Amino acid sequence: MKKLFILLLVSLLVVGCSATNNGNNNGGDGEETVKVALLIGNLGDLSFNDSAHEGVTRAEEEIDGVDVSVIEYGDDPTKYEPALIEAAEAGYDMILASSTLQEVFETNAEQYPDTTFVLFDSEVDYATGGYENIYSIVYKANEGSYLGGYLMASLSDTGVIGFLGGMDQPIISDFLVGFIQGAQAANPDVKVTTAYVGAWNDSAKGKELSLGMFNQNASSIFQVAGGSGIGAIEAGVDRSKDILGVDSDQSVAFEAEGNTAFADVIVTSVLKNVGDSLYRAIDLFVKGELNVGATDSLGLAENGVGLAINSYYEAKVNEELRAELQDMNEKIVSGDIVVDTAYGKTTEQINQIRDAVRP
Repeated sequence: MKKLFILLLVSLLVVGCSATNNGNNNGGDGEETVKVALLIGNLGDLSFNDSAHEGVTRAEEEIDGVDVSVIEYGDDPTKYEPALIEAAEAGYDMILASSTLQEVFETNAEQYPDTTFVLFDSEVDYATGGYENIYSIVYKANEGSYLGGYLMASLSDTGVIGFLGGMDQPIISDFLVGFIQGAQAANPDVKVTTAYVGAWNDSAKGKELSLGMFNQNASSIFQVAGGSGIGAIEAGVDRSKDILGVDSDQSVAFEAEGNTAFADVIVTSVLKNVGDSLYRAIDLFVKGELNVGATDSLGLAENGVGLAINSYYEAKVNEELRAELQDMNEKIVSGDIVVDTAYGKTTEQINQIRDAVRP
């Protein structure tokens, strides 16, 4: 009965979702076209979602035979499953979506064995079986965040730095754990004040919480909050405080939008190279080399994460500190530095890490 209800809802999705197709059939010369659908909440965040969009768009432009559609399903959870089923029924060869749709993938993927589902920023439990057509991508956000923590603690003139999360969940905790470890490597006595918006699209609340952290003497804030993180950047502008961006190169992105005030307060960004990982997945699929039915974990060594190197970073961070960060990057890749992770930790253990550095 539920399945019938969902299928009936599919016909209504033109109201709730917008889809774009660049219309470039690169197949040419008799090649079979690979149809790819990216399912995403909303574009325009200049962060995670836009990075994903950039990657699939670049794949369509550069990889022969790839035709991409982008489907925005919005913020309404009742639209998640209909959006997926609509794409699956349409016969896409690959359907890509973030951790938001993990449960929907797990429920429906087995019913479409000829479709390859790409879940990014999370992974299914393959040990339970039934996920042979799902490929998972996870990012070692803790590694990039270690570098970000070291940087912001080194730049701090108060010994206090801030962390703004969108939601208090394992993915965000992995950023936090690495961030704290890196900050302590720079200053063992550093304090880290934390706050969570409880949403990904509430910039007003993000700004309110960020101003509160600045009032606690935080010299900077690492915002890992999606659209809510815009509020942290606004607070940084208002208080002339540093911001550490996330997921995409946010200073360059805001500069391109003409918002130099935002760009100027972002020292650098902890990159989660979502776009590159999706480009890689599509390329491997076209070549018949994608590791379907398993997870790929992408860190500094795989260029899955890192720090954005741009003119803002070079202007705000002196050469000596940049060299230290590069050395740490290399030591993480080699295994000389082992960065802790939130995965596998209990809520109590995460709370202990967080509480140990509260101001």
